[in-house]
Amino acid sequence: MNNERLSADIVHAAKRMAAYIRETPLEYSPFFSDLTGARVWFKLENLQHTSSFKLRGAFNKLLTMSDEQRARGCVTASSGNHGAAIAWAMDKLKVEGIVFVPEQTTSTKVDAIRRAGAEVRFHGNDGLDTEIYARSYAVEHEMEYLSPYNDIAVIAGQGTCGVEIARQLPDLDAVFIAVGGGGLIAGVGTFLKSVHPLVDIVSCQPAASAVMTESIKAGRILELASEPTLSDGTAGGIESDAITFALCRQLIDRFVVVSEAEIAAAMRDFMDSHHMLLEGAAGVAIAGLLANKEQYAEKNVVVIICGGNISRETLQRVI
Repeated sequence: MNNERLSADIVHAAKRMAAYIRETPLEYSPFFSDLTGARVWFKLENLQHTSSFKLRGAFNKLLTMSDEQRARGCVTASSGNHGAAIAWAMDKLKVEGIVFVPEQTTSTKVDAIRRAGAEVRFHGNDGLDTEIYARSYAVEHEMEYLSPYNDIAVIAGQGTCGVEIARQLPDLDAVFIAVGGGGLIAGVGTFLKSVHPLVDIVSCQPAASAVMTESIKAGRILELASEPTLSDGTAGGIESDAITFALCRQLIDRFVVVSEAEIAAAMRDFMDSHHMLLEGAAGVAIAGLLANKEQYAEKNVVVIICGGNISRETLQRVI
């Protein structure tokens, strides 16, 4: 894949979507800076519409489709945030569609999808199972399938988060990003490496579902079972032909895997010090920084708070 072309696509996506998304704040964290010895900034995608970065990829994908494609209706699969984002974007662009979610998806995320106006259907216990079924459903019913990550337009949309980071903090040493299918880190990493070639792109995953980490170690996409995790937004398998895999192999400088206890502790520290909600996947990225703080002392570090959708039940477990 041509990274220069993808970087250009990301710049075009940022202009294309400017009227539809928020430029989210980059907030300095005195607490975490003191805790780590680094200069820590949080990119607050939990303050995006639908409380997740996923809206970026959703809008870019829909806006790059033809009128004929949108008229067929859309199908997607999601553990929640991508589904809510697609539902929101479809509502704004007057497109109809169905969102398939795994059986165990939290009520908070299901309700968000429904409030945005999309039909929700349940299938499968693993995100990959849901994706495979949704894709086959779209083919059978001659609808457009919208991948959560395995689509260049979605990756370019997620990469617009990196455009904002580069503008908000020109002197940047490292970015910590929670990874599931790899769309966010592929997009952000591609753009930031194009303007800051020496920036460290750090992948953070829960030990309960570190599929991308283990796949890259093995040199191929693995089929691995996922255990329950606070980071439901990154849990599950990866499609066997995922274009994010090659990008992650090329772009990621460090892989961090964290425990459920580390995720929960990071979430509590963030909520106590920044007085806002975050979801488990965002806690993974913070925990990744805390587990590697010695390497980034005196550095300018960004942690992407990728979402804020957390159920009451999960919040009770954390606090």
